[in-house]
Amino acid sequence: MVDFADVHAAPSSDLLTPENSMMLFVDHQPQMFFGTASGDRTAIINATVGLARTATVFDVPVVLSTVAAESFSGPILPQLKAVFPDHQVIDRTTMNAWEHPALVEAVKATGRSKIILSGLWTEVCLVLPALSALGQGYEVYVVADASGGVTPSAHEHALQRMTAAGAVPVTWIQVLLELQRDWARAETYLPVMDVVKEHGGAYGLGVVYAQTMISEHAAG
Repeated sequence: MVDFADVHAAPSSDLLTPENSMMLFVDHQPQMFFGTASGDRTAIINATVGLARTATVFDVPVVLSTVAAESFSGPILPQLKAVFPDHQVIDRTTMNAWEHPALVEAVKATGRSKIILSGLWTEVCLVLPALSALGQGYEVYVVADASGGVTPSAHEHALQRMTAAGAVPVTWIQVLLELQRDWARAETYLPVMDVVKEHGGAYGLGVVYAQTMISEHAAG
């Protein structure tokens, strides 16, 4: 029942903010992409880079991780590394990133309780750390379109398993706009629009069109 005396204009504590969240990118690597067949791989790369650039716009802490980079899976996605050229990439032997002490310490060091998680493959490299982090009190937001599985079924069932355990499925655009949340926030408005125009597909084209028409109308 609603206590109307407590109703006021304020965001829910469930919402992602630049102050309460961090991003964990897991195993965006060539060999992992080769086996990804749950969706268009180019779209997954675009979503991953869009998500990464979102982190830079809002200064959200980021942890990057790979598995067996030198012996099997190859280096981290070059487009992702280009967004964070100075970030250390934590390489592991464990399929479950949450069993690698250095990674867990890096996540802890951010001081954030909400993990925005993406990676390959959904059914292994996302499920395992997601369940492990949830079990230790973290809130986990799984970026579905910046992740992929071996098959569509594997991806969807993995998302269902994580959701049942308490994880929240989101998309990269959802994360971007949730972090912005108010178009009056001028310091991030233009950077957000830049990310949308470059990675937002039809939404981005709509922004380009609107800005062009407004500019031409003002000039006329």
